[in-house]
Amino acid sequence: MKSGEMFANLGSIIASVMFIWAMIKQYCPYELREWVEKYCSKVFTFFYPYLQITFNEFTGERFMRSEAYSAIETFLGYNSSMQAKRLKASDSIKTNQTLTLSMDDFEEVADEFQGVKLRWASGKHYSKNQTISFYPSSEERRYYKLTFHKRHRDLVIGSYLPHVLKEGMAIKVKNRQRKLYTNSGSYWSCVVFQHPATFETVAMEPKKKKEIVDDLITFSKSEEFYARIGRAWKRGYLLYGHPGTGKSTMIAAMANLLNYDIYDLELTAVKDNTELRKLLIETSSKSVIVIEDIDCSLDLTGQRKKKVKEEEKDATPKDPNHKQQKEENTSSHVTLSGLLNFIDGLWSACRGERLIVFTTNFKEKLDPALIRRGRMDKHIELSYCNFEAFKVLADNYLKLESHQLFTKISKLLGEVQMTPADVAEHLMPKTFPGDPETCLESLIRGLEIKKQEEEETVKHKDSSTEKEQEAREDSSIKKEAEQDKEPAESDQLGNK
Repeated sequence: MKSGEMFANLGSIIASVMFIWAMIKQYCPYELREWVEKYCSKVFTFFYPYLQITFNEFTGERFMRSEAYSAIETFLGYNSSMQAKRLKASDSIKTNQTLTLSMDDFEEVADEFQGVKLRWASGKHYSKNQTISFYPSSEERRYYKLTFHKRHRDLVIGSYLPHVLKEGMAIKVKNRQRKLYTNSGSYWSCVVFQHPATFETVAMEPKKKKEIVDDLITFSKSEEFYARIGRAWKRGYLLYGHPGTGKSTMIAAMANLLNYDIYDLELTAVKDNTELRKLLIETSSKSVIVIEDIDCSLDLTGQRKKKVKEEEKDATPKDPNHKQQKEENTSSHVTLSGLLNFIDGLWSACRGERLIVFTTNFKEKLDPALIRRGRMDKHIELSYCNFEAFKVLADNYLKLESHQLFTKISKLLGEVQMTPADVAEHLMPKTFPGDPETCLESLIRGLEIKKQEEEETVKHKDSSTEKEQEAREDSSIKKEAEQDKEPAESDQLGNK
């Protein structure tokens, strides 16, 4: 009976309080109600030992989606999907064959950090104003709310929240669908990047390959080091070598190793230095900015003015195409100075963790200021195919680690210069299913033909050199005869 009486008294007290509050809301002025609510909230907060931090999905005047909210969403979806009772399912970021799970609205999950227990809750604000909004839905605005004891304020704000944001961003980068960007004027457009190249499949000497991989991994883990020495977190790579030596494949392997996006910058489509700077600002962190065949993109060797003057002298005023060609040549006003500022100027530090990669077939044609250390930090020469690179290609294309023909191929590769692209073409199966021995024999024939062509070229050069030498000797003999003839004629004239 006592417990029943206690609940009855409690019910009557609650009913009385609700009645009094309803009377206050109805008959008291708005200012008085606001004052009562304000100070009642303060009294409640004084006795309530927990603090709350709210992270809204959209913030700022331009209603941009909060990066903090996105990182928390990824962190909670990855770490707390097993304990939440209500989940939301969506297509996977990488493929459409699996689903990703995240907390549903108004769901709570617990987390623990250094022995401290915390609670995350997802919620949604409903707006009654039927006004135009930039949000996906004008009636709802999602948020996450973190609740913790007030004695752990310093730990949560100083350590836990940075940990959540860092882990969430790392998970987001790892699971994202990577993109390949290209520029059209001052705007980037993109497609899904799905190049299969890896360093395991790159045809290169194992020692040199390991050196590049170690350098890339060291760079990706050196954020604190770059901040300590006062340098922007970026690194430049110059890939040079003959066509077909695998420069583009190397770039794809770099991006796949570090899980970076690729920005393929076409300099001829950039109007001026200001537009180039705008493109740089719009690139994301964890990306590879590539300028392929930089010696052919624009004249950045310091000889532009000289060449333009020579073209103007050679062209006739009556040539109707001269003006049009001149306009086409000057359509891009990107200068060497603008490109250098793009690489390592003040604006280059606006986005962190980036690789800047130049490729060229002729390293000697580039301006020394463009490829010096500090701009292009590592110069990588991609040379002709040697036997070590061939073994990688044989394993990739034919699934062969050894064969009786390898000895002959090794000898020929030491005598003949053939690019990895040409070797790979010979190893391509010509029938289905492919016959590995047929492919190896095709490569041997190709190497022998190449060797014969090189020998004929050397013979032709030697014969040309001999003919030039004989011609020079004949001309010198004629000059000596003429010189001997001139004194004899002068003596005859003197006698007369």
